[in-house]
Amino acid sequence: MPLLLSLILSLQTPTAPVALASGRPNILFILTDDQRFDSLSGEESKRVSMPSINGLLSGGAMEFSNTFVTTPICAASRASILTGSYERRHKYTFGTPPLSTDLCENSYPALLRKAGYRTGLFGKVGVNYAPGEAGKMFDRLVSIGYPYQRKMPNGETRHIDQIATDRAIEFLKEQPADKPFCLSLSFNSPHAQDGQLDDLYPSPKTVEGLFDDRVIPPPDFGDEKVFQAEPEFLRKSMNRIRWFWQFDTREKYVKNVRAYYRMIAGLDVEIKRLFDELSRLRLKDNTVIIFMSDNGYFLGERGFSGKWIHYEQSLRVPMVIYDPKQSHDAKHSNPSMVLNIDIAPTILDYAGVKIPKEMQGRTLKPFLRGADKGWRKDFFCEHLMVEPTIPQWEGVRGQRYVYARYFGQNPAFEFLHDLEKDPNELMNLAKDPKYADVLVQSRKRMSELRDASGGLYSRERFPLLKDK
Repeated sequence: MPLLLSLILSLQTPTAPVALASGRPNILFILTDDQRFDSLSGEESKRVSMPSINGLLSGGAMEFSNTFVTTPICAASRASILTGSYERRHKYTFGTPPLSTDLCENSYPALLRKAGYRTGLFGKVGVNYAPGEAGKMFDRLVSIGYPYQRKMPNGETRHIDQIATDRAIEFLKEQPADKPFCLSLSFNSPHAQDGQLDDLYPSPKTVEGLFDDRVIPPPDFGDEKVFQAEPEFLRKSMNRIRWFWQFDTREKYVKNVRAYYRMIAGLDVEIKRLFDELSRLRLKDNTVIIFMSDNGYFLGERGFSGKWIHYEQSLRVPMVIYDPKQSHDAKHSNPSMVLNIDIAPTILDYAGVKIPKEMQGRTLKPFLRGADKGWRKDFFCEHLMVEPTIPQWEGVRGQRYVYARYFGQNPAFEFLHDLEKDPNELMNLAKDPKYADVLVQSRKRMSELRDASGGLYSRERFPLLKDK
């Protein structure tokens, strides 16, 4: 082929030929906020499905059915996702100083950008970076926050998830052909718009009226007796305060659950729009897609709303990874225990970038290639935010036992659950003599994991902004 003709054709082709030639894939990371683990697909989802993500699964993506966050709150979890680190190490949550310079410089977007990737983040950022670091992490960053409905210059009202997707599509259209990209699309939905009690879950017009005829059953184990069995500090916690905002009457419960489902359905519309653009630009065949949420969510279970605490509804999230080089004809589900801190190492591994030894997560890429030897059997989890109605705790979640120590109480309050006999964590066995040995072993294991993750908590080691 003549050289001039070859050059013309290469300019006309909307793909990234250099990325393909070098073996470096594009990476699309989609993060939602407050999305439950059972709101995605399969038999477990009796609530709302996401056809766009299910389409990936039918195309050979892998669903990780036991995905957890190490801290169930958006600020700390998003910092963990960026850095591959426990909150105990990165020390970032609401009310703390910004993420430190060294952590920013060793975050996945900074390392990818340094390695030649074009990086972008659109939507909810959720993390404050050390001064000057955002420009080292992202070629383009557009923070889009509340309110959900925005008046546009042309007079149109547009949902912020739609705006975030608009910006992401612009990023794709502007992608040069001589380098790969890492696009992080970070949605605000389905997080409630706190304080707007008459319309807590605003959705875009694309899903208006959806689920209005859906019969909404009562929440699982929402009996008053289950709530009363909780210790007083949880009965008076933010989980209960926000339950009164959303679920304390049958009418409010049905209204808000339907609206929460609508937000997720609205997300799916936007994700499909993005996937269609990937296909139109002929980028999808070289783009690894990762989908997850930053924490779980209570929809009235136990008499609670929100997240923050150690129960399954709070810690567990959906996750799907699509690797175009590993296409299959059938859906694949992996039950291994994977974490939000595994995202950064996974992204770096796919990009061929060395994973910093300081990262505490592990790459998930081997799972997509059929290898999973020596995987974790438990993990450390925690919540360190200083807030009077959100108790601090640390714990270990294993395959059979869950242990949590609420160290902010005086004396410290312990939970111990046997998932084999009590999968819904309705019984606290910490004071059961039959489980005395398990309690001792759980305390020891939690201490081991805590010390390996960053050591003992103290206000001196974890300062607040007001301490400065």
